[in-house]
Order: sequence, then structure tokens, then C-alpha cells
Amino acid sequence: MNPDLEHRLALLSDLAGRLAARRQDLAAAAAADIGAPHWITALEVDLAVDYLNTMEEEAANVAGKEPYGIVAAIFAYDAASVMLARLGGSAVLGGNRFRFSCSSQAPRTAHILKEVVQPFPEFEAVTGLDNRVFGERCVADPEVRVFYISGGGEVGAIYAKEAHSFDKLFFAGPSGLPPVILFQNAPVQQAVNFLVKRAYLNGGQYCTCPKRAYIHQDVYPQARRLILEMMADIRVGAPEDPQTWIGPIKVERTRTLLDRALDALEAPEFLAPFQRNGVWQGPFLVETPEPPDVELFGPFLALTPVVSDQEAVQRVLQSRYPFLVAFFGTPPAGAAEQFLQTFGMVYDNPDFLMTPLRLPFGGRGESGWILEHLDGQLQRRDGAFIYSRELVRN
Repeated sequence: MNPDLEHRLALLSDLAGRLAARRQDLAAAAAADIGAPHWITALEVDLAVDYLNTMEEEAANVAGKEPYGIVAAIFAYDAASVMLARLGGSAVLGGNRFRFSCSSQAPRTAHILKEVVQPFPEFEAVTGLDNRVFGERCVADPEVRVFYISGGGEVGAIYAKEAHSFDKLFFAGPSGLPPVILFQNAPVQQAVNFLVKRAYLNGGQYCTCPKRAYIHQDVYPQARRLILEMMADIRVGAPEDPQTWIGPIKVERTRTLLDRALDALEAPEFLAPFQRNGVWQGPFLVETPEPPDVELFGPFLALTPVVSDQEAVQRVLQSRYPFLVAFFGTPPAGAAEQFLQTFGMVYDNPDFLMTPLRLPFGGRGESGWILEHLDGQLQRRDGAFIYSRELVRN
């Protein structure tokens, strides 16, 4: 193996150790910043540490390739340690420097991550700076060749106008209401376990959290009963309580998106007790003929029975935000291929709580894209990708 690559792998392993040492501090910081339950942030750190310690698995993606220079990023308010590992680790593996700013909603987390990366000149944590100013400086800095941003569609539109300043611009856009389908022959217990736990994980504040489920009418009564039974475990409470799934929803924009979605519901029947009082929100579980196709974060899940597998497929293919779809059971002929063409990510009968970090990640359409300069032209593409492959010159 190339000595430079060996050095980078050793560096990332050292970073993993420093991140692991601050596990509890990061859990407390995320709770204070955004209300995330301690045990969930601790799991995020574990995922990040494991990812960094096993970067040799991705060494072939960067071997013999050239780095871009500086890769810069603005982190979302959730899962900052995961982003540091998956995006930052991949950037440095490829020989780049990595400059990042955390969300303004997460100042305590930002301070700890700055301390974590301090010994490594390959990493530069920028704190105390408004992210709009950070973004403007990245646009103006000719050394920043790759820029990663996330947020609502208006954020993507703003930076798309500045794409000429970079070799490559990543936009992780809104995930909308990621759908789950339970087909007629779905393994209902497995599907419900995934659906409920994932929907309310961290108060539903991950872009990969499902927000709506289309369930074949033949299995709907069983699925509904199991969902209601499992809702007893979805507790709203203090972040330090290990039984808490939904802490205080401290981010105002998230509460605003929740209000808009709840107010837009058509003929809703709420199936479980919930709170809707300031930072205390959810869990919202509702039956509705069709959930609104809107941007949404937060503890929300809509159930919709369908008369056939084909109806479920057609409904999800109309998604405005084709970020992620998961299905259980056997899709109709041709449906799996349609999902792959339409959505950035497709989960086939998944069975996990936290999303594995080495799964390809990204959306399509309004849910995410890459603008890249190739052969003298700015080209747009979308879909799921592997960071380490994207952060080197091919």
C-alpha cells in the first residue's frame, strides 16, 4: 500500500480514538443543542468510530487518484459525528483537506468536534461564524474545490448559482416524507419493527426516517395492531432518560415544518396520544387517505391502506422528493427497477435501526444532486453515491 495512504488510514484511526473518548460529552452536547436523546447520539458516535476504524475497506476507491484540494462542508444539525466520519473521513482518505462548520443550532457539538480534530492539520473546524458567512467565504476561496451543503430547496437554489466557483457542489436536499410499502406478502412483524422505530428515532429528525406507510389492505389490520402495540415504547421525555425516543424538539424550523404538515392533513384520524406544545411534540401517528407531499422533519408517521400492491407503487412513484423508499415483501414485476430509477436510495426488506454508513447515500430530483464541471461544462447528476469515490479526481 502507498505510504501516504497508510499514513491517512493511521490518522483516521487516531481520529476515531479521539472521537470515542468524547462519546458522553457529545451526547450531552447534542441534548443541550437540539434535544437529542443521549443514547441515540452515543450510537451515532459508535457508528462514526467504527467507520473511521475500517476505512481500509474503501482504500481501493482512492488508490492512484488525485485529491481535489480543500473539501468544505456545512453540517446539518443532526448526526454531526457521522458527517465528520463519513464525509470528512472520506475526504482525508483521498488526500484532501477537510474544512467544516456545524449548524448554528449545535454550538456545543461544534466546540467538542473542534477539540477532537485539533491535532490534525488535515481537518479545520470553523466555529463562531454564521454559516451564511462561512458559505460565502468558501465560494470566494479558490482553494475550496468541493463544497457540501444540506437544507431546504431554497438553500440548494442559492448555492447552485455559485456552482462555477467549485469543481463539484453537493446538495443534500429535503427528504420530504420517505415512504415505506408493506406489500401483500410482507413480513409484517419485521416491517412494523423497522417502520415504528425508524420513524421516531431521534424524534424523526434524520432525513432517512420514514414518514408515511402504504400498507396492503390484506395485512393492514395486523400491521395497525402491531404498530399501536409498539407505540407504547415510543416515549417523549428528557434526553438523559434511556427510555426516551423523542426529546424536546428545540429547532424552530423543525416545529414549523411539523405544524405545516399537520395542518395540511386530509381527514386525519390520530391513533395515539401526542403532545403539541412548544418543544414537546409528538409522537404523531395518523391514518389519512393521502399524506401531504411536503418537506418534513420530526416525530410523524402516516398510515394509508391500499387495495393493491400496484396502487402502493404508483403512489410512491409520484413523490415530489424522491429521496428514499423502503419496501417489505415482493414488489410487482418491474417495480423494483422503477424504484431504482426514481429514488436515490431503495431499501429492500431492511432490518436495521441506525443506517449503515457504507450504504450509498443521496437523493434524486429535488432531494439532492451534484453539480460538477466535466469537459468544460457544468453537469448535473443525482442518485446515491459513495463519498470516497466522489472526493477524488477520476
